[in-house]
Amino acid sequence: MTVFILSVSEYIYSTNRIYEEAKKRGHIVKVINHTECSVKLSNKKRGVFYKGRNIISDAKAIIPRIGTTTTKHGSFVVKEFEMNDVFTTSTSSGIVLSQDKVKSLQVLSKHKIQIPETIFSVNPNDINTQINLLGGAPIVIKLHEGTQGKGVMLAESNQSAKSIIDTMYSIHKPILLQEFIKESKSEDIRAFVVGDKVVATMKRSGVKNDFRSNIHLGGKGSVVRLTDEEEKIAIKAAKELGLTIAGVDLIRSKRGLLVLEVNSTPGLQGIEECTKVNIAEKIIKHIEATCS
Repeated sequence: MTVFILSVSEYIYSTNRIYEEAKKRGHIVKVINHTECSVKLSNKKRGVFYKGRNIISDAKAIIPRIGTTTTKHGSFVVKEFEMNDVFTTSTSSGIVLSQDKVKSLQVLSKHKIQIPETIFSVNPNDINTQINLLGGAPIVIKLHEGTQGKGVMLAESNQSAKSIIDTMYSIHKPILLQEFIKESKSEDIRAFVVGDKVVATMKRSGVKNDFRSNIHLGGKGSVVRLTDEEEKIAIKAAKELGLTIAGVDLIRSKRGLLVLEVNSTPGLQGIEECTKVNIAEKIIKHIEATCS
């Protein structure tokens, strides 16, 4: 089978791991830089052109590794493959949806998946009400486009929250406000979903005096087990956003498991090293089972 990995570089750890495992299992694998692809729409011959060739019919499956800076164009490329009946591990709509924090939380909430209490507004004249709707400080303030824990702030008093929010509104930075889950103790869980299974789970603990738990910010990973019910929640969250490969970020609270966000391009390095699970191989096996 011919498999395309849509990625800006073959040297990215996760891209390279998936490439290696696909080759080991006898597949023809190519890393296609989606930012160098052109999509041609036509009533006759349409396609995706890469290095002068129409590659729309060359692959049986694609694995999109679309980052936040190339979401729009990358999703257009994925959509064209979808429309040509090429299997994709993430739908174009799922990629766009998962990278929009507000819309993805709206969808999860609609499907009865528990999330932190969240406020989205652009009204600079109503900041006190917005803070009070979350029960007051401490509250978490997130930039829409933030990734890997960047653009996430903790306001520990109503005054500091008001100051940060007012500043963000004044420079037209879209933000969302969330309740602070104190009992999580700066820990969350990354559940790696492949198909209809959670194949690996890692608890992430933040460094001292930092409530964020992201590995990229110095957080530490350790193996953790989910209950059957928690696994079902992670799988459902990925499914409702149109993703068969996803990193689902979870937090345990007094009222149960909450979904923080769902990542359509989850990294493999930290979680593979922590859990010793060959996730890249499981991704390829999933594609084989689906496309056979």
